Amino acid sequence: MKILFIHQNFPGQYKHLAPALVRAGHQVVALTCKVKEPTNWNGVQVVPYAVQGSSTPKIHPWLADFETKLIRATSCYRGAKGLKEQGFEPDVICAHHGWGESMFLKDIWPNARLGLYCELYHLTGPEMLNFDPEFPSKNPEADVLRIRMKNMNNRVHEEIMDAGISPTQFQADTFPDRWRDRITVTHDGIDTDLVKPNPLATLKIKEGLTLTQDDEVITFINRNLEPYRGYHIFMRALPEILKRRPEAHVVLLGGDEVSYGAKAPAGQSWKQIFIDEVKDQISEADWARVHFMGRVPYNVYLSMIQVGRAHVYLTYPFVLSWSLLESMSAGCAILASDTSPVKEVMVDGETGWLTDFFDKDALVDRLCALLEDPEARTNLGATARAYVRETYDLKTICLPKHVEWVHTLESLNARPVQD
Repeated sequence: MKILFIHQNFPGQYKHLAPALVRAGHQVVALTCKVKEPTNWNGVQVVPYAVQGSSTPKIHPWLADFETKLIRATSCYRGAKGLKEQGFEPDVICAHHGWGESMFLKDIWPNARLGLYCELYHLTGPEMLNFDPEFPSKNPEADVLRIRMKNMNNRVHEEIMDAGISPTQFQADTFPDRWRDRITVTHDGIDTDLVKPNPLATLKIKEGLTLTQDDEVITFINRNLEPYRGYHIFMRALPEILKRRPEAHVVLLGGDEVSYGAKAPAGQSWKQIFIDEVKDQISEADWARVHFMGRVPYNVYLSMIQVGRAHVYLTYPFVLSWSLLESMSAGCAILASDTSPVKEVMVDGETGWLTDFFDKDALVDRLCALLEDPEARTNLGATARAYVRETYDLKTICLPKHVEWVHTLESLNARPVQD
């Protein structure tokens, strides 16, 4: 089989799938704007394309999002034409369509079957659009229209998608019913052989301070520290946590930018806004026990979750973070928000403890109770790891399902491009 992968940040979600298909004897090519020169990665022929064009100044803000996707789509189209001219004819195209790149590929290869990574369909319901009352929509009526426009890329792809795959049921269920019979729910998978408990793990914070499991370490992890992942709630709980746990070290991982939600006010970052809000409530000695790690290499991140005595995970109803499932695989005792994506993978009292996303006082109480109860932590961590191994293990469960999905995709009749 000839397989083409499309991802603006290849390998992205195809980190394990693409090499597995190479090992199975298939010809695998990736088309991406991430590289400048052709290269080979784990047997995958990686071909660059250049993004050509730029956003139109003063374009209608609701159209700006789609225009960036259209620019990527036409650029990827040109790169794909180059592949076709070299004689490459894929049987299957696997694409993360979130950046628009795969929009016109069926015009080049009408007989190829297109499988999409269906990450999220934007919804206008209160749980999605106005979940957090602290950050209300400034114009709710207009936002409904804006979100509908934000789905233009999804809607264009729906016409040509032969099959889709979503990592969680929550994400799959954001898509309309007309998509759902074509979407398979299978997580990308957790390498539980790599992400596992390690009683000898160490986390170097700075010269003279290295944390181990002998220390009381509370961990909090985001890609970027922002309200979508409950950073503001955790920071507001921090003064009381530090007062009640005088030996605890609080380690936060995450960047200063925005991954998902609204941007911080001009010239500011959400990280600093909420540091400034609580800093006066925290003594200098207590603040010395708070450690912002920024973004770190994977091995440091792994040591962080292995060292942690309790891990706090908060999120809006949104795409589930890998860090939650990896923390479960590492045997962490976890306190998480009782929001929809979390409850899909975690049962309160069995694989973790849940708390109301907005209730910082309850967060403090439950976290302190968890830190006081070593037996509960041990049982929660062991059960969480067992659950991930049984449900989300990369090698034995998820990767074989993804490979099977690609083979099923090949057997479908290709949906034609519609006028």
